[in-house]
Amino acid sequence: MSTLTEHSTPVGPFTLDAFNHALDAHKSLPTWWIARKKDAYAKFASLPYPTDTDESWRFSNRSTFKLDGFSASNTHPKALANKIELLGKPALTFVNNELVASNPLDQSLINSGVIVSTIKEALKSHPEVLKAHFMAQTQRLGSEKFASLHTAFIEDGAFIYIPKGVEIKQPITIVHSANGDLVSIFPHTLIVAEDNSQVSVIDYFVSDSKSKHFCCGANDLYAGHGSKITYVGLQNWSNHDLCLQMNSTVVRRDARAQSLNLHLGGHQARHESLSQLQAPGAFSEMLALTIASGEREFDQRTLQIHQAPNTKSDLLYKNVLQDKARTIFSGLIVVDQDAQKTDAYQSNRNLMLSDSAEANSLPGLEIQANDVRCTHGATTARIDPEELFYLQTRGIPEVKAHELLVFGFFEEVLNRLEDEDLHAALRSIIQSKFK
Repeated sequence: MSTLTEHSTPVGPFTLDAFNHALDAHKSLPTWWIARKKDAYAKFASLPYPTDTDESWRFSNRSTFKLDGFSASNTHPKALANKIELLGKPALTFVNNELVASNPLDQSLINSGVIVSTIKEALKSHPEVLKAHFMAQTQRLGSEKFASLHTAFIEDGAFIYIPKGVEIKQPITIVHSANGDLVSIFPHTLIVAEDNSQVSVIDYFVSDSKSKHFCCGANDLYAGHGSKITYVGLQNWSNHDLCLQMNSTVVRRDARAQSLNLHLGGHQARHESLSQLQAPGAFSEMLALTIASGEREFDQRTLQIHQAPNTKSDLLYKNVLQDKARTIFSGLIVVDQDAQKTDAYQSNRNLMLSDSAEANSLPGLEIQANDVRCTHGATTARIDPEELFYLQTRGIPEVKAHELLVFGFFEEVLNRLEDEDLHAALRSIIQSKFK
């Protein structure tokens, strides 16, 4: 185990004293969990802060990605300003890292062994699952320091376990909220879908609009053999927030993992998504939609790793940029030497609605096998004047015609969802946000 000393140099308010104070609340938890948190803090303190020369932070406004001023310890959570319901009541609602509300599962799901609980509870009842899957994948996209910070300071999160052969049709919604000025939160969702199971999960991230927060979140998705996970990350943080989200997905034999991340909020938001295809027949679909306005920055980093033969991945990230907003997309497909018959696709498409907006795209390939099909690319374009004119000649006002073309741009991604109710709910949220 790493040794903690006062010579360590953490960033901002997350000092050794602050960590030890937070650790006092975890004395009753298992010793291995405490040890893991101590190791994580030591790593956080020792790792350098990202610099302008770091390739994994290229084009990012690193100078504004500062933690100074935020609080390392939060006050008692305040109530949510509005009740949040997306295809039913949330199963779990967290405010400022604490569980404030829950709704029980149907008894039939409980009888079949489905678990929707908290990480605190899972530490007592399912420690082996946590040991195997919680932050188990090494972060490789530039935020190793912040992943360690997340592990060190996490207080609670969602734990979702689906036993072998169990299929859940209705999506499970988890709400992560930040309330209060300069609050720091560390949301986490762990999903384990055992062999031949099926589940859909919606992570809803939201904060009060008048305050500024630091949101350092992560999730772990494990799709066992023949299973299917549909994951939707709906990020609607305050426009003042500094946010970082790290997603890790493991896909096993003949399993399918579909993730759709919708980026609507945050002043500076960085999102990292790692997908590992570890057995033949694995398929990972990575989707994202971003609405960037004002002077906000959305930084997206992705990594698709094919580690076994006959695997497939498909990435489609779409951004709409307005005003002086900036987006960065940096994606890499890696095909290991033994991963023959890989089929991998990666596309980033940007729709520019302003002359002052800026879109940066860096798609890439790293192929070590010789029998593969891999394509990647990026496009940046504006609304076609002829399409706009066509709609206007049909009696549609210019503003409405403009809106229709933008939503048409989004539909290619939303149409990938099989759940029509979820598709409609997300479309409605996008429309209200865009207006």
